[in-house]
Amino acid sequence: MTRRADIDVRPVTEAELPEWNRALNTGFLREPTSTEGQLELRRAQFVPGRLLGAFDGDRCVATFRSFAQELTAVGGAFVPADAVSNVTVSPTHRRRGLLTRMMAHDLAAARERGDVVATLIAAEYPIYGRYGFGPATTMAEWTVDVPRAGLDPRWAGPEDGGRIDLVDGEDVRKLGPELHERLRRARPGTVSRGELWWQLATGVVRPDSPWTEPFHAVYRSAGGEVEGMVAYVADHRWGAGKQPLNTATVKWLIGVTPAAERALWHYLCSIDWVVRVKSGWRAPDDLLPLFLPDPRAAGITTQADWLWVRVLDVVRALEARSYEGSGSLVLEVADPWGFPGSGEAGSRGGTGGGGGPAGGRWLLEASPQGASCTATTRSADLVLGVGELAALWLGDESVVRLAALGRVREERAGAVRKADALLRTSGRPWCPDLF
Repeated sequence: MTRRADIDVRPVTEAELPEWNRALNTGFLREPTSTEGQLELRRAQFVPGRLLGAFDGDRCVATFRSFAQELTAVGGAFVPADAVSNVTVSPTHRRRGLLTRMMAHDLAAARERGDVVATLIAAEYPIYGRYGFGPATTMAEWTVDVPRAGLDPRWAGPEDGGRIDLVDGEDVRKLGPELHERLRRARPGTVSRGELWWQLATGVVRPDSPWTEPFHAVYRSAGGEVEGMVAYVADHRWGAGKQPLNTATVKWLIGVTPAAERALWHYLCSIDWVVRVKSGWRAPDDLLPLFLPDPRAAGITTQADWLWVRVLDVVRALEARSYEGSGSLVLEVADPWGFPGSGEAGSRGGTGGGGGPAGGRWLLEASPQGASCTATTRSADLVLGVGELAALWLGDESVVRLAALGRVREERAGAVRKADALLRTSGRPWCPDLF
């Protein structure tokens, strides 16, 4: 077996993309041979220094990619994020610390760039907590039993004076980015989408073959403004007696007003031959079920953690978000993972808390008018880990619940409920994207 020290972890060159992609396919249990479409995508994604590989001789045995992203904080501010993706380790090289070495390299570089947080979508739950990530948003997927939903079968369009039009991919690339900008300004947890995202969504770039062209529909308000858009596909199933049993599956749906969401869901449930609608990845408090006369017709088929966050800069993270109430808290954050072997200097400003950048004791003073966060030597109100801080930062998790689990420790009586009132939000965060 090759010694750990003999495996080279380093940035990948553009010439090494075919070998890197072969390792990526292997780790994700896909056919190892790279397609030209996959290599076209890798070349489009390539940024020097942001694709890492572990090499045993000339063979790539682990992969890691990060890219620049903006994440919407509570209140609508965009914070710079280090988005982590394409993480694999080949089955022949497990348990040799390769992921730890790649993660340390990447997070140290993210800190140096000034990223406030790192983000990822975890394929497996147990992996990323050891690096300071915590689950910050949840997603749910519903399947609507259309005949049970109780919708008017004579529905022919929105009752509010708006309209729904079918459009093609070119229209989506023109109208979609501005619509998504409106969404991410309003929804904590949403992430930025670059031009490549829209090219992938509409088949301009096709990493996988064959490509299935989705249907695209746009909702326009009575004033003609684009307020919603959906991409969906449909299967072709028929039962006994020539009864249609087709399912429409939503690939993505954006609605910046409740009227737009209502109209698009009603449209999907009104398509001839469609008896089931699968919602795709939605927020856990999505309005979809309550748009239906019988909400029980929408059953949850998937509910799980989704976006994971790693806080890199406590001060900027806590000051970037908004707060519905007023109060002050002293948070003692434990961040024991200090990017070993990366040259990261450790905590920058906090008092204690281990070698990681979020570790220390921090005074948060917040109100609806704004917030300040500073390092402090005051006695702590709460003690928690950096992963717990990430879970609370977007307002989805409950301090009370984490305290009951022993993952937050109350040092001052009443601090748990005080923190819960300060950090929780009236609406839940949502990340619509897989990356």
